[in-house]
Amino acid sequence: MSLIAETPSPLPETRTAAPKRLHVITWGCQMNVYDSARMTDVLRPLGYAPVDSPEGADMVILNTCHIRERASEKVFSELGRLRVIKEARAAEGQSTVLAVAGCVAQAEGKEIVARAPFVDLVLGPQTYHRLPEMVARAARAAGAVIDTDFPAEQKFDFLPEAAGPQLPGGVTAFLTVQEGCDKFCSFCVVPYTRGAEASRPVAAVLAEARRMAASGVREISLLGQNVNAYHGDGPDGSTWDLARLLYALAEIPGLDRLRYTTSHPRDMGEALIRAHADLPQLMPFLHLPVQSGSDRILQAMNRGHTADDYRRLVDRLREHRPDLALSSDFIVGHPGETDADFAETMRLVRDIGYAQSYSFSWSPRPGTPAAGAPNRVADAVSHARLLELQALIREQQDRFNADSVGRTMDILFTGRGRKPGQLSGRSPYLQAVHVQGPDSLIGTTRRVVIERMLTNSLSGSFIPVAESACA
Repeated sequence: MSLIAETPSPLPETRTAAPKRLHVITWGCQMNVYDSARMTDVLRPLGYAPVDSPEGADMVILNTCHIRERASEKVFSELGRLRVIKEARAAEGQSTVLAVAGCVAQAEGKEIVARAPFVDLVLGPQTYHRLPEMVARAARAAGAVIDTDFPAEQKFDFLPEAAGPQLPGGVTAFLTVQEGCDKFCSFCVVPYTRGAEASRPVAAVLAEARRMAASGVREISLLGQNVNAYHGDGPDGSTWDLARLLYALAEIPGLDRLRYTTSHPRDMGEALIRAHADLPQLMPFLHLPVQSGSDRILQAMNRGHTADDYRRLVDRLREHRPDLALSSDFIVGHPGETDADFAETMRLVRDIGYAQSYSFSWSPRPGTPAAGAPNRVADAVSHARLLELQALIREQQDRFNADSVGRTMDILFTGRGRKPGQLSGRSPYLQAVHVQGPDSLIGTTRRVVIERMLTNSLSGSFIPVAESACA
């Protein structure tokens, strides 16, 4: 998808110069969306302003993701399209800086330059605070500038203040608080592309959250590859965990909702579990990946927990927050997975019951332990298992949404719906909800009775204010 950030006002030193045009194409996770917005902020002092198309842009950044299969080939396909644009502008005497950022850049920087020598900049996800310097170096260099180091300094210490919310509409926003992972799951490239776990200082997180709330953001999703391993330096000199950070964020005026993703079961401590009971701002919807229900495969994946460990954790969470709903991640066809192992995954899904989940067939990621593992599962077998799992997940999701009909929920309205006079919002469980109402309610939370389940959303009507107050 393409991310078009809000166009900021030019800085004093760039008022008289014609703005340069910047287009950022973002693939992958929410953290990449956040990173793309911050790259836009970093380039703002150089006179770059966002535009909604690569045609005519003075700089194009392709912010990449390495998680999905054939990720690098998709990057090179897109680069082929961008090359045509760059060459057409060059024929007209105009230059285009073409940059590849993100996890594919980190993993395959030299390969990118070898296969696409027309690329000017290649930078990993930990170095985009150096973009202004890299742009200057590219202007002087005869070849591509590559920066895929893991710098000693944290990039967040060198970033300017964010220009505004990272999501269209300005009601909800992402806020990265943690990056990297030390878990080294067998299938995952994150430790190699994002590096070791690192957390932003508490003061920086709170300051950015306050700016977001002041600009109209009402819901913030805290992001991290392993967000519940957050361990930021606190203003009191101590190290804060995610639970303590959430309690502080809940005190910010105007910030009505908090979420966090993605979590690892090994880092879900008692203080964080209690926060789900104590903080009404913390939404009752948790993404808690498990990947498999088989202890044998979990061990092969280096997950560090058993299926029953996960079940007990879910039980404790639901004891503290009975209305909690869960989503998860599953991988089928990991090397060595048998029919019995897959049956254990299906049993866990039935035991837990999910409101939503994401499931994928395993595919090798270069450099990960599983990529060289023996006993690979045949593609046809893996595909059949995936379809069976997805059917069960869809059944559970439909049941959860159907059970919402007749319930009264607090809906945060984020924008207009597709139909005239319709508003679109999100429930505490991240369900899309549509209601007929005036635009003046965008950015507010209202009580809504859910009346219908649609294919991928819900619809309802407002509870009268007097009745809502009595409830």
